[in-house]
Amino acid sequence: MVSRREFTAGLAAGAVASSIPISAHAATYRGPNVVLIRFGGGVRRYETIDENGTFAPYTRKVLAKRGVLIPNMRIDKLEGGNTSHAEGTLNLLTGRYNAYRDAGSKFLQDRLEPTEPTLFEYLRRTYDIPSHEALLINGEDRQQEEFFTYGLHGHYGIQFRSEMLSLHRFKLYKFARILEEGGLTEGEQRKAEQQLSELLAADAREISPEQSQPIQEFWARWRAHYGDDGFKNPRGDRLLTELSLWAIRDLKPRLMMVNYQDPDYVHWGNASHYTRAIAIIDDGIRQITDALDRDEHYRNNTVVVITPDCGRDANPLMSVPFQHHFNSGESRAVWALVLGKGVRKDRVLDREVDQTAVAATLAEVMGVRAERSEGDILSGLFT
Repeated sequence: MVSRREFTAGLAAGAVASSIPISAHAATYRGPNVVLIRFGGGVRRYETIDENGTFAPYTRKVLAKRGVLIPNMRIDKLEGGNTSHAEGTLNLLTGRYNAYRDAGSKFLQDRLEPTEPTLFEYLRRTYDIPSHEALLINGEDRQQEEFFTYGLHGHYGIQFRSEMLSLHRFKLYKFARILEEGGLTEGEQRKAEQQLSELLAADAREISPEQSQPIQEFWARWRAHYGDDGFKNPRGDRLLTELSLWAIRDLKPRLMMVNYQDPDYVHWGNASHYTRAIAIIDDGIRQITDALDRDEHYRNNTVVVITPDCGRDANPLMSVPFQHHFNSGESRAVWALVLGKGVRKDRVLDREVDQTAVAATLAEVMGVRAERSEGDILSGLFT
């Protein structure tokens, strides 16, 4: 394991982010595709990677044989730290802790935006990759994570952003097109304008760029297939799987993160919601990896990382035992599975690993220098 600080210590003082020129002729990306799957909503190891307790048999008993399982990944115990979904996701994307600021949080909505570069920005600054090939797939119940497309670090930022596929983004597209197409009654016109205005108000960053032409064409196909009423398309984490499958087929992203989330419904007290949601994610992972294996663009040229955003506390003294916000040991206990091009097969990395290592290691895989990351580059994963 190579410390990120050791990795950068020998570089000249001038070779920092502020001195890297923004090239108009960035290199063509020839590295592997990367798919980062957030086994999200906060999950415990027992129901996911424990062979006896798992509700994710495909991930644990099939995919694990194709790669390296890291059973003892930890989130560092930080003073004032919050072990939750947005924070864990930004740990994975930036390779740093506390790399965010409040973007207008409301009750039960942690609206955070990254203050450090994300993996998407590192990749797009280094290589000639259009924004629609750097994708975040986001859930309808985590609208506050629509802010994760770019960080606020001065030498990266919006020009190197990722794009987002989500129900929120589809609705932005849909209502704009409905108003553009016309033919509405006065009441329909007023209602569509109000709905679009509310959607725009929810996307509260100072700069929210238009969705690119390939993304708008994607939504046009989605709308033609599923219509406007929202009753035909999948919902919850099944929606994320469907968006991912369409993206693999139509957009061919070089870097894609899928932010599954439904296990978080356990907050409301029914453990079966939690275990059923784990099984739904497991089936989604099966569908996504099958699609990658079938597609010539991805087959034998893709690295997949599956890892939770945070763990869960099984404290029996609480009226609702499945919590995660309190920085407890169980809420900081996560794991990862790495598989794909060049990755060893049927191995277990039997040592403690920090969550920030995910971003540092994936940056290394993609051939970019994530100089703002504090994570370690993991050795022992690749042949």
